[in-house]
Amino acid sequence: MKIKLDENLPLRLAVALRELGHEVHTLFDERLAGQSDKDIWEATQKESRFLVTQDLDFSDLRKFTPGSHEGILLVRLRSPSRRDLVERIAELFQKENTDGWAGCFVVATERKIRVVRPRGSQNS
Repeated sequence: MKIKLDENLPLRLAVALRELGHEVHTLFDERLAGQSDKDIWEATQKESRFLVTQDLDFSDLRKFTPGSHEGILLVRLRSPSRRDLVERIAELFQKENTDGWAGCFVVATERKIRVVRPRGSQNS
């Protein structure tokens, strides 16, 4: 999967996801750190990447309608330490059918995953 990691995630996560076979770009790699959400979103869309973030600004389903993008994973941990973030997100990409998340809006907590699929998709 082609992934873009938001700057609010540990850089070690990029290494972990690459080891799992994903093509990962970080905002630091692309010199987008500190840029507006609009600029980050435009770069993500231009590259057809799945965005992984903790930023609630990307949680508005009216603005980020499933099916209108490559997909968003919003990670919401109660205590988001760097280690916990890397472990939880890497676990998701190891154990879940993340290929099935294309075009979806996904929210993950410590225990649950909620997937909002595009309207009309088979698993909606």
